[in-house]
Amino acid sequence: MTSKTNSGNFFEDFELGAELVHPIPRTVTEGDQALYIALTGDRSPLSCSRPLARELGYAREPVHDLLVFHMVFGKTVGDVSLNAVANLGYADGRFLAPVYPGDTLRSSSTVIGRKQNSSGKTGVVWVRTRGENQRGEAVLEYTRWVMVNKRSPQSPEGERLIPELPSRVAPEDLVLPDFVKTADFPAWTTGGRAFFDDYEVGELIDHVDGMTIEESEHALATRLYQNTAKVHFDAVKTKDTRFGRRLMYGGHVISVAKALSFNGLENALGVLAINGGTHAAPCFAGDTVYARSELIEKAELPGRSDVGALRLRLLAVKDVDPASEPFEARVERDGKQRYAPSVLLDLDLWVWMPKRPSA
Repeated sequence: MTSKTNSGNFFEDFELGAELVHPIPRTVTEGDQALYIALTGDRSPLSCSRPLARELGYAREPVHDLLVFHMVFGKTVGDVSLNAVANLGYADGRFLAPVYPGDTLRSSSTVIGRKQNSSGKTGVVWVRTRGENQRGEAVLEYTRWVMVNKRSPQSPEGERLIPELPSRVAPEDLVLPDFVKTADFPAWTTGGRAFFDDYEVGELIDHVDGMTIEESEHALATRLYQNTAKVHFDAVKTKDTRFGRRLMYGGHVISVAKALSFNGLENALGVLAINGGTHAAPCFAGDTVYARSELIEKAELPGRSDVGALRLRLLAVKDVDPASEPFEARVERDGKQRYAPSVLLDLDLWVWMPKRPSA
C-alpha cells in the first residue's frame, strides 16, 4: 500500500529540470505582520505605517520584504529541504512587486543543479524558486542551495551539474515600482539622519545593538512561515547529529540581523535584491547576534532621481560585538582563509533609500 505520509525528497529524488509545485498557498494577514515585528524587533517604517506607505504611493503598508521571502521559502521546505542537513546559501534574488496584507502567496521551484558530496552520504541541490500572488504575478524569485541527506550511501550519484550564478543582481534589473515617490518623504518617521548621498563605498557601520535568540522565538517564527524542516523542530532526531541539538532556522538569523541593521540605516526603506548569502555557522538558542554592514557599491536606479540603491554586505556574528572589540570576518585556518567561528551569516543585498531632500 502506498504511504499516505510525506517523508520528503532525498538527494536521489532530485532530477535536473524537475518542476516542483509546492502546496499550501498562504494568505498573509496583518496578524502575520505584527507577529513578525514581535519576533524580530524589526522597525522598518514602510511596513509599520499605513500613512507613510500611502504618502510614498503604496495602496497601504506592504508586507515586510523578508516576511515575504520567508513565506515563499517556507512553502518549498516539504519538497526541497525536509531532509536537509543545512541550507547553504542564496543568489540572484529579486523582489518584483509589493505584497499587501490579504494577498495569497504560493511557490514553485525548478531543480537547476545537483552534486554528491565526497562522503557519499549527502549531496547539494540547487533550486530556482518563484513566489506568486493570487493573480499569478511574480513577487519574488531567488536561487538557493541546500545539503540534503541521501536515502542510501550506496546509491549512485546520478547526473551532476553545478550551475553558474551571477555575483550580483545588476542595478538595471532592480525593481522599484514606478508609483513610489519620495519628494515629500517625511524624514522624521524613521529618525534617520543619513540619506543615500551621505553613505560612502567602503564605509563600515557597526549596528551597536545585540539580540539574544530564544528557543521560543525561533520556533514561533519558523512555524509562522510553515517551515517544517526536521533540523529545527525534532529534538529526538537531532540529538544524534554532529551538533546534538536543534538548529535555528537561518532565515530567522537573517531577519534578526536585518532588524539590528536599522540603527545606522534607518532610511533604507526596502530590500530590492539578495545578491548572495552564506550561512557560515549554525546558530543555537542562547546565542547573541550582532550585526555589521559594509557598503560595497552605490547605484542609480534607471529613471529615478529621488532614490538610489545601496549594496550592503550584512554580517551577523554571535557572542562578539564588532563595535567594541577587534574583529575579522575571515581568519587563517588550516592554511586557508575561512570564516571566523563567530560568523553566522554573510549576506549581500541591495536596499533602496531616498536621496537627501533639496533645501
